[in-house]
Amino acid sequence: VQLQASGGGSVQAGGSLRLSCAASGRTLSRYATGWFRQAPGKEREFVGSIMWSSGYTQYADSVKGRFTISRDNAQNTVYLQMNSLQPEDTAVYYCAKGFAASEVQGMYAYWGQGTQVTVSS
Repeated sequence: VQLQASGGGSVQAGGSLRLSCAASGRTLSRYATGWFRQAPGKEREFVGSIMWSSGYTQYADSVKGRFTISRDNAQNTVYLQMNSLQPEDTAVYYCAKGFAASEVQGMYAYWGQGTQVTVSS
C-alpha cells in the first residue's frame, strides 16, 4: 500500500490550497483517512479525518470552518481543501489510512510521505 500526498506549496495568508491523497496497491475502500500536520519544532497533530463509507468528517478546532475533507471513490483519492490559510498553518501535511477515523496517530497503519505547505504573512 502506498499513499501519495500532493498539492502543497507556498501561498500568502488568506489563500487556498487543495491537497490530495492518492492510494495505490491494495484496495483500502473500507479505511478511514486522516490528515495530520507537523510544524517545525512541534509535534505532529491531527487536522481532520473522513470515514470512507459514510463520508463523515471531523476536524481539529484550529481548522474548523476553513478546511474541508472530501473523497472521490472512483479515484480512490481524498482531498483536503484549505481556505483562509494563515501562517500558523505552515507545516508538512501527511495523509494516513486506518481502520477507524480517529485523532490518534496510532490508529493509522499507512502513511504518506508528506507535502509542505508554507503560508506567508
